[in-house]
Amino acid sequence: MVAVSGGVDSMVLLDVVRQLPGVLLTVAHFEHGIRADSDEDRKLVEQTAKRYSLPFAYEHGNLGPNASEARARTARYDFLRRVQQQTGAAAILTAHHRDDVLETAIFNLLRGTGRKGLAPLGPNAGPIRPFTHIYKKELMAYARKHHIAWREDSTNSDETYTRNYIRHTIIPRLNEQQKQLLTAHISRAEQSNQVIDRLLDALLAPTENQLARGWFIMLPHQVAREVMATWLRQNGCRDFDRKEIERLVTAAKVALPGKTSDINRDLLLHIGKDSLEIRRRRQNRFSQPIRNKA
Repeated sequence: MVAVSGGVDSMVLLDVVRQLPGVLLTVAHFEHGIRADSDEDRKLVEQTAKRYSLPFAYEHGNLGPNASEARARTARYDFLRRVQQQTGAAAILTAHHRDDVLETAIFNLLRGTGRKGLAPLGPNAGPIRPFTHIYKKELMAYARKHHIAWREDSTNSDETYTRNYIRHTIIPRLNEQQKQLLTAHISRAEQSNQVIDRLLDALLAPTENQLARGWFIMLPHQVAREVMATWLRQNGCRDFDRKEIERLVTAAKVALPGKTSDINRDLLLHIGKDSLEIRRRRQNRFSQPIRNKA
């Protein structure tokens, strides 16, 4: 399944992968409903999918002009995962490129995220991203050479969005040597993260949605943060930042038994005397435990 926004990056990705022999594709487009003209993006993607004789999946998010970047991203990936499940697609392809890798790393560092933030688009970070070694200017050159139509997102020039400020103000001030140095740091972080993730997954594999509280309390605080983040991911929660992890770790270690701490709108951390448990919210007062989705 190819995620296609209508921008130049994803339109190039669609043009490239449609030419691969023996690959069955679905084109997926999520219209956030943030811009008044976003329906034109959908029309372009739908017409292109029709021209290539490819199935087209579409959803209108109706998020409104004040939607945050985080909310838009969550809604988009929720849609992509639903389409993947419905179509039985083996993978989701996105058009993130080398500039996106640099931007996202800087964005996450400014947010105060941990080791994952420096290597956010690594090989184990969800969708397959075949363009992460290619710069934006190369995709633009391909689009012009092959006469590929695309649409510019007018919000991309709005520097009130942090990511746009990074894209238009910070990245252009980096010379090629600095970009290569940052890329090398990201590559090393990706390698370290893979090793750390394997160790944490093996450590937490038997726990499902419960952890021994006494064991967790005795962990060094930095290690406890890494364990909490991995445990949340194993139980289906991926959208959190360093501040939220710090809050949950503190609650897990010092809160009185019987207390709960919010994880997100769907999940709670229940703190017992001897155990910690991730529970799914219910309308009634009895929250049911969830199964590990890893």
